[in-house]
Amino acid sequence: MSRILIVEDDDHIRSALRLMFEGEGFDVDDAPSGEVGVALFNRMRSDVAIVDLMLPGISGFDTCQALRSTSDVPIVIVSARDETADVVLGLESGADDYVTKPFVPAELLARVRAHLRRRPTSAGAFTLGRLQVIPDEGVVRDQDGTELHLTSTEFRLLTDLASVSGRVLSREDLLERVWGYDYFGDSRLVDVHIRRLRMKIEPDPANPTFLVTVRGAGYKLVL
Repeated sequence: MSRILIVEDDDHIRSALRLMFEGEGFDVDDAPSGEVGVALFNRMRSDVAIVDLMLPGISGFDTCQALRSTSDVPIVIVSARDETADVVLGLESGADDYVTKPFVPAELLARVRAHLRRRPTSAGAFTLGRLQVIPDEGVVRDQDGTELHLTSTEFRLLTDLASVSGRVLSREDLLERVWGYDYFGDSRLVDVHIRRLRMKIEPDPANPTFLVTVRGAGYKLVL
């Protein structure tokens, strides 16, 4: 049974989400603030977290950063703030997904389930310059043996691109393969995660040589 953490200061929304997820068989921890949410997570170790941005005390952005600093758990932001700057900042704070309010409960449930059932990648081990990527072990190592930390979403994005042997994958393809959904997907998710991934794997992220953009088509990995 999966455990979910809900960090939401609106009592009505928090209660409604608790009832929905408990009705679907989840164990639910809920918190009215980021401080309480982080403390609950450190004690209970949820499988997925839902975080609002406008919280009393520490912000939702800071809450995401705190959760991400200790775990690769999928984080889904649920917020009324839908400006691109907020979406980008939320994802840069460590979130894997972003849902805007008002939302359809079935859509949020589908997104959470998609994060929990990510299928294994079919890519074999490969190298990117100094880096060795080992999908079976879920690790990326430098030549000196140092392990490079990728989130589960970043790792899945990298290995799914590797599995298609240099073919271009569109943003829609990547939403379906990595996030597990397409018709209500947001292409900003892909672009921000690509940028984050480049910061970690490219010698010069501003001029990528491995993870390249194919204008008008999508992205491909050059091995």
